[in-house]
Amino acid sequence: MIPLALLLALAPAPAAAADPLAGVWRNARDSVRIRVAPCRGARGMCGTVVSANEKARADAAAGGTDRLVGTTLFRGFERGDDDSWAGSVFVPDIGSEVDGTLRLEGRDTLVAEGCLFAGFGCREQRWTRVAGR
Repeated sequence: MIPLALLLALAPAPAAAADPLAGVWRNARDSVRIRVAPCRGARGMCGTVVSANEKARADAAAGGTDRLVGTTLFRGFERGDDDSWAGSVFVPDIGSEVDGTLRLEGRDTLVAEGCLFAGFGCREQRWTRVAGR
C-alpha cells in the first residue's frame, strides 16, 4: 500500500498554480481565438491563433500573413512587478511586430496594448476568456 503522503507528493500541481494568462481567449468580435500557454523553446507566455473567421484571415493576408491560424500573436510575455506582462505583439494586418503589454482585468478580460514607436500609434484590444477551456 502506498502512503498517502507519497500520493499527495506525486499528484499534479493544482490549476491555481498555472499562469493566469493560460487559456483560450477571443477578441471582441469573436473573429479570432488564441491559446495562451508557455512559449515552446523560449521563455515567457505566447498566444497562438487557434481559429479565425474568413474576414480576419483576409485582413491578415492583405498584411502579408498568408496563414493566420497557427500564427503566434503574443511572444515571450513575462510578468513584471506591477502584475502586467511585457513582450512583443505580432500584428498580422500590417505584418509587423511591436512591443506590447498584457494585463488582466478580473479573471476573464485580457487587455493587450501595442505601440508602433515609442508610445505612438498605440492600440488596445480586449480579449475575453472562453469558458470551459
